[in-house]
Amino acid sequence: MTRRKLLKLLGLTAASPLTARAQPSNLPVIGFVNAAFRQGYARPLSSFLKGLDESGFVEGRNVTIEYRWAEGDYERLPSLISDLVRRNVNVIAATSTPAALAAKAATSAIPVVFTTSGDPIHLGLVASLNSPGGNVTGATQLNEEVAPKRLELVHQLLPTATNVGLLVNPTNPLANRLTKELTATANALGVQLSVANASTEPELAIAFDALVKAKVEALVIGTDVFFNSHSEEIAALALKHSIPSIYQYHEFTAAGGLISYGGNVTESYRLAGLYVGRILKGEKPANLPVQEVTKVELILNLKTAKALGITLPLSLLGRADEVIE
Repeated sequence: MTRRKLLKLLGLTAASPLTARAQPSNLPVIGFVNAAFRQGYARPLSSFLKGLDESGFVEGRNVTIEYRWAEGDYERLPSLISDLVRRNVNVIAATSTPAALAAKAATSAIPVVFTTSGDPIHLGLVASLNSPGGNVTGATQLNEEVAPKRLELVHQLLPTATNVGLLVNPTNPLANRLTKELTATANALGVQLSVANASTEPELAIAFDALVKAKVEALVIGTDVFFNSHSEEIAALALKHSIPSIYQYHEFTAAGGLISYGGNVTESYRLAGLYVGRILKGEKPANLPVQEVTKVELILNLKTAKALGITLPLSLLGRADEVIE
């Protein structure tokens, strides 16, 4: 090989990674931060990018996205978001309640677009849904509000059950309020509520062992992005211990969970993507009303029901948005 050819080859080899990473320096930058793992979030993330596309922005073409995933460790969120603030991104997409609260606390200058399953006013994210004010707006699925309905669905499916479990992540800002609401619902239904906590993967198995020891007959899974990322593990543990379980997202029943009932999370991410695009075009978060996803989806897994020896009533099947066979 000639010296010229060798130098050319080395030059191409050295330049290739830089070329692959190179992007126009004048592109606006979105800081996308989530409290969970990237795994399990393919559908919501795709919906976010769809909303962004609908507003005229495509990643890598006319906008850059800096991704930050806390991977279930909520204590990492302030540093992840501080890094985005130091980088002076144009807008922060704070998807998930813990990320939204951390972004709200981190900056009053950079626009923040959130997704949350809770009440944005109660959480302190905005002063008003119609007139958010400040630098924060977004979309809510209101899944916290329909949590009592999940317990009612379990009671409808298993009317003789007197001991129902509740799995919560104690580090989630919604955990205490959710526990109080479901305790009140359980009392009204004449059902005992046995609470188990988990905030790490090893704690999931420990929590299910505690639920089995408490002899729960069914399980309601509390709203949490850590649980979202571990839908497969939770569904498998519920099936292993023969505990009929209900959660809020499609991914849970698709992974083998019995029932999911909750707001359409993918729609909230699409709306967040739209708002991010509108802000990049010059609109102010203070003037963008918080969007509420009003559609609630009921999804049933017939295969899991059969494995648990449960016959799903026709009244429930008739209401389902999707039945997984």
